[in-house]
Amino acid sequence: MMQKSYLAHSVQAALAIALLSAMPMAAMAQDTSTDTQAEEKADERIQVTGSRIPQSTNVVSSSPVSQVTAEEFDFSGTVRTEDLVNDLPQVFPGQASTDTNGATGTATISLRGLGTYRTLALINGRRMVMGSPAQAGIAADLNQIPAALIKNVELLTGGASATYGSDAIAGVVNFIMEDEFEGVKFGYQNSFYQHNNNNNGEAAQANLEAGFPLPDSNVTDGHMNDYSLIMGANSADGRGNVTVYATYRDIQGITQNNRESSACALAGGPGDWSCSGSSTIPDGLWLVGSDALVNEGGELIPYDGRAYNYAPLNYFQRPDTRTTLGGFAKYYVNEHAEFFAEVGYMKDHSLAQIAQSGSFFLDVNFNCSNPLLTDSQYQTMCADRGYGAEDSFTATFAKRNVEGGPRYADLQHISHRMVAGVRGDITRDWTYDVSFNVGDVAYTEVYQNDMSNTAIVRALDIVADPETGEAVCRSALQGLDPSCVPWNVFQPNGITDEQLDYLTLPLYAKGETQLREFNAYTVGDLSMSDFKSPWAYMGPSVLFGYTHRSEAMRYEPDSAFRSGDGAGQGGPSVPVNGDLSVDEIYTEVQLPLVEDAAFANSMVVDLGYRYSDYSTGITTDTYKLALGWDVNDAFKIRASFQSAMRHANIRELFRPQGLNLFNMDEDPCAGTNPSATFEECARTGVTEEQYGQIFDNPAGQYNYMQGGNPNLRPETSETKSIGFVWRPHWDNDFDFSVDYFDIDVEDAVGIVDSEYALDQCLTTGAEAYCSLITRNANGSIWQGSEGYIAATNTNIGYLRRTGIDINSNYQIRLEDMGRVKFNLVGTYFINFDELPQPGSDLIECAGKWGGSCWSPKPEWQHNLRSTWITPWDMTMSANWRHLGGVDHVSGERSLASENYLDLTAQFMVYEGGRFSVGVNNVFDNDAPLLPGGISDNGNTFPSYYDALGRYFFAGFEYKF
Repeated sequence: MMQKSYLAHSVQAALAIALLSAMPMAAMAQDTSTDTQAEEKADERIQVTGSRIPQSTNVVSSSPVSQVTAEEFDFSGTVRTEDLVNDLPQVFPGQASTDTNGATGTATISLRGLGTYRTLALINGRRMVMGSPAQAGIAADLNQIPAALIKNVELLTGGASATYGSDAIAGVVNFIMEDEFEGVKFGYQNSFYQHNNNNNGEAAQANLEAGFPLPDSNVTDGHMNDYSLIMGANSADGRGNVTVYATYRDIQGITQNNRESSACALAGGPGDWSCSGSSTIPDGLWLVGSDALVNEGGELIPYDGRAYNYAPLNYFQRPDTRTTLGGFAKYYVNEHAEFFAEVGYMKDHSLAQIAQSGSFFLDVNFNCSNPLLTDSQYQTMCADRGYGAEDSFTATFAKRNVEGGPRYADLQHISHRMVAGVRGDITRDWTYDVSFNVGDVAYTEVYQNDMSNTAIVRALDIVADPETGEAVCRSALQGLDPSCVPWNVFQPNGITDEQLDYLTLPLYAKGETQLREFNAYTVGDLSMSDFKSPWAYMGPSVLFGYTHRSEAMRYEPDSAFRSGDGAGQGGPSVPVNGDLSVDEIYTEVQLPLVEDAAFANSMVVDLGYRYSDYSTGITTDTYKLALGWDVNDAFKIRASFQSAMRHANIRELFRPQGLNLFNMDEDPCAGTNPSATFEECARTGVTEEQYGQIFDNPAGQYNYMQGGNPNLRPETSETKSIGFVWRPHWDNDFDFSVDYFDIDVEDAVGIVDSEYALDQCLTTGAEAYCSLITRNANGSIWQGSEGYIAATNTNIGYLRRTGIDINSNYQIRLEDMGRVKFNLVGTYFINFDELPQPGSDLIECAGKWGGSCWSPKPEWQHNLRSTWITPWDMTMSANWRHLGGVDHVSGERSLASENYLDLTAQFMVYEGGRFSVGVNNVFDNDAPLLPGGISDNGNTFPSYYDALGRYFFAGFEYKF
């Protein structure tokens, strides 16, 4: 953190640029031929992601940039933009279509696995608004980007904070759109999943042994229909263009009962799979002291370990409909002014469905005078415990509301985006760009079929009406809640619609996010000036810019959400109301040092600096230094260094504290035979009386306390890269690049992983971890709201990612047989590390999964695509996607590598028409099976593996 004045930093920046410009450029004017060469080269400049300064078309960027072309979108057949981007080796999934419990309805990505909030998404080089005010939705929502309009996607994963802002620590994903179209283009695609269920496999056998039904052996589902219309026209004088578009997408949901691998929540491991589930069972479970009793046919018998299979109703793919409308316009007045504008609208509607709600181990008042009790129940619960008919006591009750429907969140996002600006030449050597960027997202959530904790407690506090002797709620008799209806969980088939109507609680939340950005910069090409290196024709290019950006977030849950009264919510949903603004000045210098020398065709230095002054009173500095050295026509060396400081975002700063859920295989201190010793468990708050008596959660879900922190310090990062590009002069159809990257984030804003904190407390007894654990009166960290592990935002130790990126392109010309193209993109991770606290053990995740590493982090991933472009109006393409194997952090369970084959064929038909067919995951590879408590969804990680089977698609596009 720095507290120097804005003026002081402005002066420092100006002096720094003046010094950098002057040092190597003291040479006087060169001869006329040199100036002519400089003028010719200056006219070749274009702009690439990673710098706002135009760069020569014959120079590869000094920072590695990966590209995904529109052709790749066509070959993959994806209708969701995030699906294709997530397949890239540098990218890890954020929110995805396979998320259901805790889904925001958005689509986000995480470069290098550093978090969605450290990855900056751009449209045509400009920021996108925060995707959603809901938790985990703060990153840009890729649903706002219509895939049919994408011309190119550029991924700069070497750090881009100096150019675009400090939240680009992991890098930038820039979606370059088709913004100058002429004609009309209509497109339609239908796609679906097909899977052959192995109903003789281990997962199927586990379902049969548990008495659960199996899915059909051959399923076809998840149908998707995608429509797009693009129209564009040039103005009569040829100076302007207007392009408009409309798209509609309809995706059907897939529930987990349609796959044998997800039809139940698995437990165990290979060779010993079984179906687990939730102890919130349909029959009803009573906990009284150390006794656990289940209701069976009106009798209370000792609990036999039965569990409810919550998996079948959970979505494996959420249903979704999306509409986008928008357009691009530009008009060239003269060389001094070209006006441009972009507008976009999106409405996305998605459903996130999970199993039914219920009473999730609530403490209730048990009345022995309850008229609904059978004689057997009275004897077991009251008489055998020494209670009389007029006595009452506290008991814990759990029951799944199978009489009601599944819970589902009805999620809707409506976004608006508008960009307007003007650009042009100031003089021959100076240009300018001034723009306004406005974005808004309106969010609504209607949560259906949950139950009210308050209503459950009242509906189970049942007494006899003194006048009629009938069962009534005590609260109704006292006039506290006249509408209360007793919940008859005691007698077979005793539950009625009237009872459910009283118990059911709809919840509602709304919110919005806003972006307001003014950006202005000027670029000067000093090639025709006297200020240039004596060893170069080209002079420096310099950029000076200013940005004002303000962002706002409002999340407004209703009273039911805020109070935590929703039984199936895991805790209260707290409101968030925050604003954050920043003023930034930034500059870039591109400095040619050497051209056409014996040791270098060219050598160019790129420099950048950004000063940011936030409304919180915090200021940050970011700078970069990069070198591009073209040794000759065939070989280039490049290196870069960036230092950045990221200010915490609105949610990290202002989110109030509240409970949420995390997955863990087991509480080591729970069960009749805990895996941890009493001495270890005592460190976490377990008493001697509780040890061996704590009821564990078969569903593997536990409470953690989340929340923001207004005192967060900016995190600091250093990004280093070095690599080479080989383009042999004897073959212009081949290039090969290798780049090493090293990203270190100090004082990273994050949380101490809850499972890690529990493990560290057990093994070390360190107060820094043990103080985070709070157990309730029963010793539980999942029953009710009194037990939890604190995981509020803080500045943790550090994050580190190191590795190697490989990119290669090769083309073979087959004369009268056309040509074949090959493209390889691969990433090898050397380090994928996190230090939760200074002095703690380092968490090393490269090549690992599980525990604090959570999802798979393979050391090596690659995509290899080969495409045959025939001379017969036909193109065929094959893509090999490789995901490296990973070992569990405990060393107990390894996941083998996965190899997927995708095939596509395209046919040119009529004049301007194209027909495409394809199948991804041709061999219907099964995703690895994992226990439900330590996987993401459906007993696996479906946003990482192809968990739904083969993906077939067929589409038609016509342009006229």
